[in-house]
Amino acid sequence: MPVTAFLPCRAGSQRVPNKNTRPFADRQNGLLGIKLEQLLACDALDAILLSTNDPEVEAIAAPLVARSSGRLRLDRRPDHLCSSSTSTDEVIAYVPGVIPEGDVVWTHVTSPFYGAAEYAEAIAAYRAARAAGTHDSLMGVTELRTFVWNDTGPLNYDRALEKWPRTQTLPPLYEVNSTIFIADAQTYRLRGDRIGERPLLHAIPKRKTVDVDWEEDFAIAAELWRLRDAGGER
Repeated sequence: MPVTAFLPCRAGSQRVPNKNTRPFADRQNGLLGIKLEQLLACDALDAILLSTNDPEVEAIAAPLVARSSGRLRLDRRPDHLCSSSTSTDEVIAYVPGVIPEGDVVWTHVTSPFYGAAEYAEAIAAYRAARAAGTHDSLMGVTELRTFVWNDTGPLNYDRALEKWPRTQTLPPLYEVNSTIFIADAQTYRLRGDRIGERPLLHAIPKRKTVDVDWEEDFAIAAELWRLRDAGGER
């Protein structure tokens, strides 16, 4: 089964203008350039489909497309599926039309610290879980061992037993961090979803899940990139 990365990258980001393509730290091609290099460096991926309606995205990707021997392809997604009002469900429904078979690795440019080795690790974990019959898909999560409440009280511990237990003893909860989702194209087609009925919750270290969603996130992530690069930690 071929493994194809699906990288949605629309024009018109509102919270962080031009976040995909503007210079990031020392990278003139920004988050997009970083992510394309990471995906191309991952041997576990057979193909990368960059789905966009942004001419600037196409211009940055063009030299890599030309050198990739067909491994990196551009998908010119219709504008009506690239607006700020477009739902994730609508894009999910679009995917099997452009990736009709094999496994789909859905990821984003906004996770610059999640690289080739991490993608390979997640794909291997997904394949092992599928082979064992324990799970049918994979979803990147961040493990939370902290005090989580809603307006009625704590969700992950019982204050009648212990008011403030040690956090390391709390049962974990999991935050979907949107770094990676893996499922086969049939799941997209039949369920209209990027995960199946039994997703493997693939825990990712928090330092790898830094997400660029707001302007201050962009500045913080850029500074982290410089610091980790200088320390050889990236």
